Amino acid sequence: MTEPDPDSYAREIAAESLAADDPTGWFERLYADAAGGTAVVPWDRGQPNRFLVPWTEKRWLRGDGRTAVVVGCGFGADAEHLASLGFETTAFDIAPTAVRDAAARHPRSSVRYQTADLLDLPPGWRFDLVLESMTVQSMPLSLRDKAIAGVRSLVAPGGTLLVIAAGREDGEPLDGPPWPLTRAELDAFAVGLSPVRIEEIREPDVLRWRAEFIRPA
Repeated sequence: MTEPDPDSYAREIAAESLAADDPTGWFERLYADAAGGTAVVPWDRGQPNRFLVPWTEKRWLRGDGRTAVVVGCGFGADAEHLASLGFETTAFDIAPTAVRDAAARHPRSSVRYQTADLLDLPPGWRFDLVLESMTVQSMPLSLRDKAIAGVRSLVAPGGTLLVIAAGREDGEPLDGPPWPLTRAELDAFAVGLSPVRIEEIREPDVLRWRAEFIRPA
């Protein structure tokens, strides 16, 4: 029997979750199915995001004990990369199975893996570096403003936010997940923050964003 295409399966269970008025419930279902061997997490590459590593290398980025958080950490590859640079790293995901399996994949890790909801964050969370890599785009447009506000709230005074996302042009049809970000949606991260650099990366038939923001000290 042919196994289901990972992207198609993710869209199928996301649609079911949305129809049940539970727009984020499909994440746990996907990770649980993957743990049971009946699904594949389509965004899992087993290594840090390919747009994150060059960014840290170009900046010669070192944590030196500063704090970092990874939004929607999945299996933890991005979080482990930041921890290797010396950041005191927290990584959270709404799916308990993802958090459990991330910790299991990295048993000697210094990363603090935690279950948390971007739309209802623990009070007082502030970090020197915030990485939002392709999590907001996994949520429907009805939640976009709240999700972006949640990401912004995590940035401490003087802190940096890095956003990595797929992009789309205004008016481009949507058939998510994912629901890629327009330039206007990307600019919404700048409320209360200052843009440092917004990169528009064009690949064959795909637009990517890599955008850096800082919160004034």
